[in-house]
Parts: sequence; structure tokens; C-alpha cells
Amino acid sequence: MFVHTLQSLIQVLSDLFALVLVLRFYLQVAHAPFKHPLCQFVVAATNFLVLPTRKLVPSVRSYDTATLLLAWLVCLLARVLMVLLWWRPEIFALPQAWMVLSLWSVLAVFQLSLKLLLGAVIVQAVLSWVNPYNPLAPVLDSLTRPYLRPFRRAVVGGVDLAPMALSLIVWMILTIPVTWLEAVFLTQLNVMG
Repeated sequence: MFVHTLQSLIQVLSDLFALVLVLRFYLQVAHAPFKHPLCQFVVAATNFLVLPTRKLVPSVRSYDTATLLLAWLVCLLARVLMVLLWWRPEIFALPQAWMVLSLWSVLAVFQLSLKLLLGAVIVQAVLSWVNPYNPLAPVLDSLTRPYLRPFRRAVVGGVDLAPMALSLIVWMILTIPVTWLEAVFLTQLNVMG
């Protein structure tokens, strides 16, 4: 019971911090307005790690690879800690265990990216009905516009169904292949442990 609670706490805290790192990466990719308080919070909350890492890890084609690498490392560290709580430490002597943990961490960053997109689409859709001139609208628009563009023709009776179509696709990706891959990684660790 205690181990399960500790694992959940590690996962929640690491996912929150990794989500902020992923958000920073996508805000830069989307050229979001960095004058917004949300963007300033994200930068301030992650600068202590991102700025020193940028000195070691260069950007690739103007993509902030240091931030993405840090998100992956946070997810990897969380999974290592969870494995240490659940299985024997001898599992880390196996190169296959490190490969599984590394791939599981890549999947975790991908999963956080999809959850971020899903959350941004939902909040943007709600704000468009409640308060379309909210100061958060330009930030959400810059994050979701490239993903909503292919669905923009889905207008029925004056209602834009693009957010619903994109949300459904993201939700299906999260529930079917991502959940299956997580189960595969856990099974592999069970076999090794």
C-alpha cells in the first residue's frame, strides 16, 4: 500500500514537471506570445534546468532539444525510482531493462504531449463559448492551430466540430496504442524482474 502510494506520488510530481517542460518546448515551437503570464511562469519554473542544459545540448533546427531532453530525463528518473520501489535493484544490471525504461520514457513524453494538446483543445473550446476574448486565447490558439487546421472544414450548422474531431483522435491514440505500449513495457520489466 505504502509503495503504491509512493509510486503514484513520484509519477504525479514527475509528470507535472515534465509537462511544464513539454509545454515550454511547444510554446517555443508555436511561437506563442511570451508576454502572457502563463508563458512567463513556464519559463521561470524551468530556467534553472534549461539554461545550463542548453550550454551542453545545442538546438537542432531552432528546436529547443535541451528542454525536450530534460522532459525525457525527468520521465526516465521517475520510472527508475518506481522500478526501484517495485523490483529488485539487480534489474539495472541488464541492458534490456535500460532500453525498456528509455523507450517507456519516450512514450511518457509523447503521452504528455498528447495530453497537453487535448487539454489545450478542450480549454480553447470552452473559452470560445464562455469568453472568446480571454487573454489565454492567443496562447491556446498558437498551440492548437496547426493540429486543428486539417479539421477546419468540419462545420455543421455554424458549429465548428474541429476541436471535437481532434479530441476524439487524440483520446483514441491515448487509450489504445499508448496504453498497450505501457502494458508491453511493464510486462517486459516483470519478465526481467
